[in-house]
This record gives sequence, C-alpha cells and structure tokens, in this order.
Amino acid sequence: MALKSTIFKADLSVSDMDRPYYGSHTLTIAQHPSENDARMMVRLLAFACEATETLTFTRGLDEPDEPDLWDKTLTGDISHWIDLGQPDETRLKRAAARADHVTVYTYQSASAREWWKGMSGKASKLRNVTIYNVPSDAVEALARMAQRAMRLSVTIQDGDIWVSDDDHNVQITREVLQRADD
Repeated sequence: MALKSTIFKADLSVSDMDRPYYGSHTLTIAQHPSENDARMMVRLLAFACEATETLTFTRGLDEPDEPDLWDKTLTGDISHWIDLGQPDETRLKRAAARADHVTVYTYQSASAREWWKGMSGKASKLRNVTIYNVPSDAVEALARMAQRAMRLSVTIQDGDIWVSDDDHNVQITREVLQRADD
C-alpha cells in the first residue's frame, strides 16, 4: 500500500517591494512521502519569492515531467517553470524550451556547489534560466517553522527575504548562481 501525502495549510502574506507584488494566498500543500520538511518549506519560499495570482503548485514529485511550481497563461502555455534541487542538463533544457522563464532553487549547499561546478557552463547557454542557492542554515530554520497549519508573512526588499510566523523570524539572502537575460 502506497503512503499518502501529508497535507499542510498555509496562509501566506507576501510583500515583495523589489517587484512590487503584494498579495495574500491561502495554500494547500501536499508533502510527498519522500519529501522532508526542509524541501517543502523551500517550495513555500519559492512560491513567496515568485508569487503571482496564477502561480500554482503542481503534482511535483509525483509527476517527473512537471516542475514543483508553475505559472501558466490562459492558453495553457507555461510562463514560469520553477524547480527545486539539482536538475540535470536534460531537464533544464526541456524546461527552458517549454517555458518563457525558468527558476531553480537549490538548497543543499555542499552538494549544490558540486552540482553547480558541473552545470554552470551548460546552464549559461540557457538565457531564460535563473538559479538561486538557498543557504543551508536558512533551510534548517525554515524547516523548524513547518506546521500542519501555518500563518506566514514574507517580506522581500533589496534581495533580502524575511519569513516570519508567530514564533520565528528568519532572514534569507539567496545566492544568485545565474540570472536570466531579461
């Protein structure tokens, strides 16, 4: 018998002064049985950093041909493909061909550095791809905030991100490994 996903609920308030974007989102997040709290919270962070009114979670780990999040146009075209982890060259190329913009969030600093050494030359040819690394200490702090029912506030200004709930406040600075040519 297959294990079922764990359901998390999040009331997310986003104040992104860099874009500018201000919005409130009531989210239902399915945590795959193989997904730990750290990865799920990085997905939530990615949602907050890239938030739009049409950004949605996908089937994620259950569907290898989909990203973790995407933003689609009314015609079904993918305007923004958002992946987590360390995608291989084939997946990155496929994403870059299918979407107007691709964003990758790596979050395991030691292995991400090794992955980036091998991937940087290949990824630099993909002009619509942005890649961030989220520092390990920030990921650990986010994982400690994971609860089945969350109320989170995210503020983004000058590239710095503050994630807070009733008990915690985490400051995050994403390391830019590659920025898309806009």
